[in-house]
Amino acid sequence: MFWSNLTKNITPYESGEQTYDREYIKLNTNENPFPPSEFITNKLKEAVDGSLRLYPDPDSNKLKKVISNYYHVNIDNVFIGNGSDEVLAFSFMAFFKGKKYISFPDITYSFYSVYCDIFEIEFMTFPLNDRFEIKSDNISTDSKGIIFPNPNAPTGIYLEVSIIESILVRFSSIVVIIDEAYIDFGGHSCVSLTEKYSNLLVVQTFSKSRSLAGLRVGFAIGNSNLINALERVKNCFNSYPLDRLASEGAIAAIQDSNYFTYCCNYIIESRDMLADELLLLSFDVLPSKANFLFVSHPVLDAYSLYNSLKENSILVRYFGKPRINNYLRISIGKKEDMITLIKYIESILRKNS
Repeated sequence: MFWSNLTKNITPYESGEQTYDREYIKLNTNENPFPPSEFITNKLKEAVDGSLRLYPDPDSNKLKKVISNYYHVNIDNVFIGNGSDEVLAFSFMAFFKGKKYISFPDITYSFYSVYCDIFEIEFMTFPLNDRFEIKSDNISTDSKGIIFPNPNAPTGIYLEVSIIESILVRFSSIVVIIDEAYIDFGGHSCVSLTEKYSNLLVVQTFSKSRSLAGLRVGFAIGNSNLINALERVKNCFNSYPLDRLASEGAIAAIQDSNYFTYCCNYIIESRDMLADELLLLSFDVLPSKANFLFVSHPVLDAYSLYNSLKENSILVRYFGKPRINNYLRISIGKKEDMITLIKYIESILRKNS
């Protein structure tokens, strides 16, 4: 009752499991295992003053300037939003609404199909190959818009910038969005290509590599024409998207470059260590440039392993979707958490041998 037909028929995005019944090693939501640095928290404390009674800058110009300097682009090439999910939502409205059809991989971030449903956008998917890699030849020439993460989610597989550039050349008349939520864990950003290709929009977040998931800060970099379109949509929906504390925290996160580099390098080392250990246990481990691994085992059923780990207070992500229903996504935690995970998996394997 009272629901529109759209509300009745949409299937909302399902976020990673949150549990509060006991303490868990939480390896299911791709959060950074490190807290924000002391430099960042001090800046946040300084920002808690009487100015909070006022609305924030609707254009987040201070943060835009810091981001533009960091990525060597102009300030009018930067858009700010409440996490990259909001930036993506605005992008679907700004560039894909009314288009038939937009394209994304058949295995990818599941919010894309949710956005298509809620904004009534028709879409088609292009298949990843047997190793879950994007092959640009599989993208239909009938596409009216393209989006995919790089590295892809939930697979973690990275696509070289040169291949993305070939996609931009091939589809020069439509908007191509590269979702770089995980790019800082070993990949190379496509931001530099935005100067050459007016149809490219690169979206990033402060939630993963910069330990600020709780502040919800995302941004896009692209041609000023694309940024103006996002600003128009934003100002029809929420003209004050980023609060004062989120903006100050994000600025401090960029300024504290040493801590950022340390965290990224640590996570990369932990990821590679975990991959090596899982390979020794006969897991199929997809090559990852993200802060997670996507793995399966020839003997252990993924759903059973997920439940066994949960019983031992370790949370990983199980999707249960076609083609990936025997895979688990494991977020990278601190090395001691990775060691604990391996010990439990070894124990489970012994019980099943």
